[in-house]
Amino acid sequence: MLTAQLSLHHVTRRYDDHVVLDDVSFSVKPGERVGIIGDNGTGKSTLLRLIAGQDRPDNGDLTVIAPGGSGYLAQSWALPPEATVQDAVDTALADLRELEARMHHAEAGLTGLAGAELTAALDAYARMVARYEARAGYEADARVDIALHGLGLPGLARDRALGTLSGGERSRLALAATLASQPELILLDEPTNDLDDQAVSWLEAHLRAHRGTVLAVTHDRVFLERVTTTILEVREGKVTRHGDGYNGYLAAKAAERRRRMQEYADWCAELARNQKLAATNVARLEAVPRKLPFAVFGHGGFRARGRGHGAMVRIRNAKERVERLTDSPVAPPPEPLVFAPRMTTADGRTSQAVAELTGIRVEDRLHIPSLRIGGEERLLVTGPNGAGKTTLMRVLAGELRPDEGTVRTRGRVGHLRQEETPWPPGLTVPQAFAHGRGGELDEHIDHLLSLGLFSPADLRLKVRELSYGQRRRIELARLVSEPIDLLLLDEPTNHLSPALVEELEGALAHYRGAVVVVTHDRRMRTRFTGRHVELNTGHIAQSAPCSPEAVAKR
Repeated sequence: MLTAQLSLHHVTRRYDDHVVLDDVSFSVKPGERVGIIGDNGTGKSTLLRLIAGQDRPDNGDLTVIAPGGSGYLAQSWALPPEATVQDAVDTALADLRELEARMHHAEAGLTGLAGAELTAALDAYARMVARYEARAGYEADARVDIALHGLGLPGLARDRALGTLSGGERSRLALAATLASQPELILLDEPTNDLDDQAVSWLEAHLRAHRGTVLAVTHDRVFLERVTTTILEVREGKVTRHGDGYNGYLAAKAAERRRRMQEYADWCAELARNQKLAATNVARLEAVPRKLPFAVFGHGGFRARGRGHGAMVRIRNAKERVERLTDSPVAPPPEPLVFAPRMTTADGRTSQAVAELTGIRVEDRLHIPSLRIGGEERLLVTGPNGAGKTTLMRVLAGELRPDEGTVRTRGRVGHLRQEETPWPPGLTVPQAFAHGRGGELDEHIDHLLSLGLFSPADLRLKVRELSYGQRRRIELARLVSEPIDLLLLDEPTNHLSPALVEELEGALAHYRGAVVVVTHDRRMRTRFTGRHVELNTGHIAQSAPCSPEAVAKR
C-alpha cells in the first residue's frame, strides 16, 4: 500500500542569496486534501513548483509517486496570445494526449505480428489501454466542457484565440482543463482567483469528490474550511503541518498563543521570585551585625560574620538565576491588533457622522447623490469590477478630488489601499513604518516589534526587498499604531495569511469607529454586520441594512 503520495526531506531552495525554503521536511498521504497557506512571498508557489517538477531543490530529496498522473495549475500561463482554446486544453491534457498517441502507434504496430511477438505487443497495448481507461481518457474532452460550464464559461469555442479572452477567462479555462485531465495528484496555485461564488462552490464540490490527492495554495478561508483535511503553513522558510483542516489549524494557533503566554508568565514569575529572594536575603544579612557576642553561641567573646553565612549563599544563587533568566528572556506573544478611534465622547462612544458626500461625480466612474457615514457605522461596498468601489474609497480618503460635489470628513482617516503605496526609495522597514511621524526611530522599532507583524531579522530589510504581503503589513502596522476615526479597507485580506486575516477581523469587531470595507473575501462578507451599499457603473444600486446571509449571496 502506498504510504506517501509525496515526501520532502531536508529540502532547501534559494534564489541568489535569498533562502526561500530552508531544510523543509514533510509528507502527504494519498487522498489528503492539503491547503498551503502563508503571506504572499513566503515561498508557497515555489513549494508547489518543486512538487510539480517545474523547479528543483538546491539541497535535499523530493519524491512524488503519482502513477495516475499529476495536474498543475500555475498562476500564469505561458501560452502565446495566438494560441487557441484547443491548444490550451491539449497542453493541460498533455499526458493523456501522449498516452493516446502511444496507443494509436501501438495499435498500428500490431499489423504483421504473430506468435509470441504479437502476444507481447498485445499485452503492452492492453496495459496502455487500462491506464487510459483508469484516467477516463475517452471522456476527457467532455469533462472539459462540464468544467467550463461549472466555472462560468459554457460553450467556449475551441478555435478562439487566447488573446481574445480576459485574464479571468484564461484562468478559468486553465483550471477547467487541469481538472478535466483527472490526475491522481492535483496541484493548484490560487484556484479561486477570478471565480465568482457559484464557480467556487462548484470547484469545492469537485475537489471534495476527487479520489486522489489535492494540494492547493490559497488565501480563501471558506475554501480551506470546506475542502482541506490538512494545512501546510509556510513561514520564514519553514513549513509547519497542521491536521484536522482549517479549524484544526486555528485551534493549533490558539493553543500556540496560550502556550507562549504561559511560558512568558512562568518566566516573569521565576524572575520576580528570584529577585525577591535576593532582596529578602540582602535585608536579612544587613540586619546581622558584623560581629556577634559569643554568648549567642554559648561563649563569652565575639564572632565575625563569615563568608559562608547562609543568607550570602542564597543571595549568590538567586542573583545567578536572575542573570541566567535575563540573559535568556522569553518574549511575550504579540498583543492582538487593536484599532482605536480618536474622537470619543465622555461615555467612550465615537461622535456622529465622520463622512458626508453630496452630489459627487468623478468622470463616468462615480455618481453619488448623497452618502452619510455615522461615527460607528459599518459599511460594506460591493459591485462588479469597474463599478467604482475603489474610486469611492479614494474620494473618502481625500486622495481623489471629485469633479463635482462636496466631501466632508471629521477626524483622522486611515486607508488600506488595494494598490501598493509608493514609498520613497531606499527606506528600511522601520523607516517606512515611521515615515512622516515624529519621535525617535528606536521608539518606532519597539512599537513595530510589539505588533508581531515583523521579526527583528526583518528590520534590516529595505521595502523594495519585501514581498507584496510584507509591504501590506507595513500599511496595516501604521493603521493600528495611531487612532483612526474612519477606517477604509480596500480588499484588506489580499496577500495576507489566513491567521493574520482572522486577527484583523477580531480587531475590527472591537473597533468603535466607522469602517468602510470593499472585499471579495467570502468569510468576511458572511460575518459582516452593518449597512450594504451596492455599486453598479458608479451609481448606488442598493443601500440598506442587511444580514450576513444576504451579503453572502452576493
